[in-house]
Amino acid sequence: MQVLNEDTHGYHFHVMRRALDVIDASGPAVSLDELASEMNMSPAHFQRVFSRWVGVSPKRYQQYLTLGHAKALLAERFTTLETAHEAGLSGGGRLHDLFLRWEAMSPGDFARKGEGLTIYWGWFDSPFGPALVMGTDKGLCGIGFGAECTEAEAMQDLTSRWPLATYIEAPDRLDPWVRAAFGQTEGDVPLFMIGAPFQIKVWEALMQIPSGHVTTYSEIAEFIGHPKAVRAVGTAVGRNPISYLIPCHRALRKSGGLGGYHWGLPVKRSILAWESARVEA
Repeated sequence: MQVLNEDTHGYHFHVMRRALDVIDASGPAVSLDELASEMNMSPAHFQRVFSRWVGVSPKRYQQYLTLGHAKALLAERFTTLETAHEAGLSGGGRLHDLFLRWEAMSPGDFARKGEGLTIYWGWFDSPFGPALVMGTDKGLCGIGFGAECTEAEAMQDLTSRWPLATYIEAPDRLDPWVRAAFGQTEGDVPLFMIGAPFQIKVWEALMQIPSGHVTTYSEIAEFIGHPKAVRAVGTAVGRNPISYLIPCHRALRKSGGLGGYHWGLPVKRSILAWESARVEA
């Protein structure tokens, strides 16, 4: 597995994932000392880990990890996609000066299920645990997270989307794009969207949501001109192959509920918390 830096993000995510369980069991009022003790760490070490990883204190970060954080985001940082698109907010809200450019596979090519396409892949350590990253010569086409599933399950999940493609393990080929994607370096990150036309519309809408903000499935349906297709939008969001960069984690239910997340709700909560903390830090 490729490691993005010597102080691995995967370790930090593991600590955070355990913190989620403690907070869910004990409530957001659990103290720093109690939280650190539950994870067999000293309070000072625990504070250093979280402050280095996310840029805010553990106490503040606890607020982002609570189950009610999604409702607070919806109330405070709801994004109307039409306004965001016109104002160019998706560019202004990007992290680490990350610039995403993307193109989509043609419907005819998509129908061929990846036949004739070479897809390179590798496992990388990411801020949210192990990440399976895939890409073509045109850009990244898949990111999946392995914190809540096995490596074999993640591989089967992504390769089943384009079953006739040729897959070659080549992490070094993807490394520059991955480093930029997860904020280790600056640079362009090209994306190559492989999906049906309706899915592409939904994924392009997701790209308009600024980091640290959220929107709803119904808002996305309205934005793409299919206001009654909320369920279909939810399905397309769930089938997004390029997790994190196409920010399906920023789509919530109208009620403020998290909704689903293909790679596990703990990962979705963690990404939303991480982005919120970095926006406010």
